Amino acid sequence: MAGDGTAHADRRTVLGLADVRRDRRCGRRGGDRCLRHGRCGRSEAERRGPTCPDCDCFSDRVHDRYRRRLKDLPLGEQSVVILVTVRRFICGSTHCPRRTFAEPFAQLTAPYARFTTRLNHALDRVGLALAGRAGARLAAQLGFWAGRMTLLCRVMALPDPQFSTPRVLGVDDFAIRRGQTYSTVLTCGESHHVVDVLPTREAGPLAAWLTRHPGVEVICRDRAGAYAEGARLGAPDALQIADRFHLWQGLGRAVETCVAAHRTCLGASPREPVARSGTTSAALDLPQHDSDPAGRRAERKKAAHALVHELLAQGHSRRAIARHLGWGLNTVLRYANASCWQDTFRENRPRPSRLDPYKPYLERRFAQGCTNVTQLHGELLAEHAPVTYQMVRAHIATLRGAPPNAPPPPTVRQVTSWLTRHPTALSEENRADLKNVLARCPELEAVAGHVRDFGEILTHRLGTTLPAWIGAVDADQLPGLTNFALHLLRDLDAVTAGLTLEWSSGSVEGAVNRIKKIKRQLYGRAGFELLRKMILLQ
Repeated sequence: MAGDGTAHADRRTVLGLADVRRDRRCGRRGGDRCLRHGRCGRSEAERRGPTCPDCDCFSDRVHDRYRRRLKDLPLGEQSVVILVTVRRFICGSTHCPRRTFAEPFAQLTAPYARFTTRLNHALDRVGLALAGRAGARLAAQLGFWAGRMTLLCRVMALPDPQFSTPRVLGVDDFAIRRGQTYSTVLTCGESHHVVDVLPTREAGPLAAWLTRHPGVEVICRDRAGAYAEGARLGAPDALQIADRFHLWQGLGRAVETCVAAHRTCLGASPREPVARSGTTSAALDLPQHDSDPAGRRAERKKAAHALVHELLAQGHSRRAIARHLGWGLNTVLRYANASCWQDTFRENRPRPSRLDPYKPYLERRFAQGCTNVTQLHGELLAEHAPVTYQMVRAHIATLRGAPPNAPPPPTVRQVTSWLTRHPTALSEENRADLKNVLARCPELEAVAGHVRDFGEILTHRLGTTLPAWIGAVDADQLPGLTNFALHLLRDLDAVTAGLTLEWSSGSVEGAVNRIKKIKRQLYGRAGFELLRKMILLQ
């Protein structure tokens, strides 16, 4: 081991290996052929020299020598550079097109490489674990001194893992950029490994992949129409299965729509008449029209609500209405989910005030019996609070006129959660609140029964009873839930298979969660090729 006197002598240790030297026992150079038949102790291949990579003939004619510098793993917290003297031989075959060739060092390094094989392997692992900048920082701490582009190039140079065509294929999408760009991940339903990543979530790439990889028997997917079409074109004999998780997720959205249509039932007392869905307040002659919003904004919302519901009654979908009117889909959904146009007004959120941090103190002092505004204002000024006398007076006036503390009515999401969760997962208080809500609204009580029936079908794999459940929901004509049930008829075979067989898209959902971790690791700046390589190799 000798120090490198040319550069970095204090940080590097240079090892001279395979240097040209004379053999003491045969008297000839170590790379030349020995003429004493084994007295030097070398094997026949070593005495004859390396073989030509083209014609596979041995050669002992040394043409030239050159030196290679190979960076290796650090030793004793010092960088290590291996100096290798490489011999170039002359191919003696007259039929070989190659004139000269260099002797290989397959166990040490690859041709034209500047790192040893084990250092390359270490850099590959660092690049796969941490990618660019984070991997470069770790490599500097370990003494590798590799840049971010070096690590990324190492990752991109790795070969894709080889896999056999899975018998059960899981298909799902993930967001490259949420709301704009999506890709498709394919997993093996039996080994739960990612087999490939497609650049889009359209039917064409999936159909082409299935055509190139025949042998898929079962395809687990969500209920997207593009995946159903791609599976039908690429593997017409494969059994398509709609995932149970997406079915329950769709049922939850339908239940939320139905609860939102009956939100007036959530806070009303049992003695008060409640306007049901589909019954106008004019027919019940309720007095809330006296406090209805007025003005041009109210007229616009009223006309827009009537227009959207008229188009829905004509059979147009919500997306088609959004394209026809040039509105956003969320705007159309807000008008479509509102039972009356007054529900489209969002509640006015209170504006933040400088008094907000001190309101708990004022409420505590008011509960203790101190109602003097001047005294309370002086106490806040003593604490250097940036409040005025008018702020304190207005808040104390609110406390004086406030009704007794009454629990607020449950929200739409709370009632939806109570309806879609297992009864044993609810607390006693939640069960009581849900019982009160169902007692005030027979429609929601019917929804609860349909949700329980669908849960029984999903849990016990009773897919054959699904048509009867769809008919029962259709007979009740519940907003949101009826549309969900009738929409199942478009993909009835796949939904029935999903509610009957054991296969599901659970492994794909796990792969999507791991992809999210990789995206965060790459700070969201990785292109599709690098992201695909990281997904397949991790």
